[in-house]
Amino acid sequence: MKLLRVGTAGRERPALLDPEGTLRDLSGLVADIDGTLLADEDALGRIRGAAAAGDLPALDTTGLRTGPPLTRIGKIVCIGLNYHDHARETGAEPPAEPVVFFKAPDTVVGPDDTVLIPRGSLKTDWEVELAVVIGRTARYLESAEEGLAHVAGYAVAHDVSEREFQIERGGTWDKGKNCETFNPLGPWLVTADEVPDPQNLSLRLWVNGELKQDGTTAEQIFPVGEVVRYVSRFMTLYPGDVINTGTPAGVAMGHPEPKPYLRAGDVVELEVTGLGRQRQVLARA
Repeated sequence: MKLLRVGTAGRERPALLDPEGTLRDLSGLVADIDGTLLADEDALGRIRGAAAAGDLPALDTTGLRTGPPLTRIGKIVCIGLNYHDHARETGAEPPAEPVVFFKAPDTVVGPDDTVLIPRGSLKTDWEVELAVVIGRTARYLESAEEGLAHVAGYAVAHDVSEREFQIERGGTWDKGKNCETFNPLGPWLVTADEVPDPQNLSLRLWVNGELKQDGTTAEQIFPVGEVVRYVSRFMTLYPGDVINTGTPAGVAMGHPEPKPYLRAGDVVELEVTGLGRQRQVLARA
């Protein structure tokens, strides 16, 4: 299923995109799309049944905003330097263990919402990523297979980053990762049954129409199931938690000088195979 949330910010309603591309209203069946829903197999079954029976009313998409496909996110765990080609372009050694940092849930915005360049920023960068959404409580998992079994679905994430704040201002990476609007998510949460192999997905990103990133999850140093297993050894993952699994080569930081960091007015578009497409216009905070 392709689950999404539509409407004005803060007042989104749950919806489903059917195989014919028609947007269907879920508000008569479920209150919202969150961890509680993703952990409830009966509720998900009712959605599947109603969709198959043609019982879900169509929504008029005219002027309808697409919000983040998930609400009440508990935590966003991010994996850094998780692609062989990205490590090479930044001159970093592939890590022996996953590099873990966090984004606050309040960085999440809709897939086409405005992204704000922080005040004083000269090095705002782009990163297309595969986001993993947890569907079952995961703690001390033993195998990558167990890790995959705890995934509810997948989405496109844009891990916007401010490189000076991240690298040159001391401390951890978090200062360069948690500026407002720095995690567009969606358009859809695609359930795991529609993504049989998360290591066979293409990721692409364009800036002002120019292709900047063109990678594949096959390049991940730590694949999705292993990432979930690894993270579960250090913290409990709950339904509705999100893991951003890293970005392939092609970020601005990896370019030669002068590096083409983002500026107000730039347009960023990104997509992951089968998970939909995002488009953001950059503006000053």
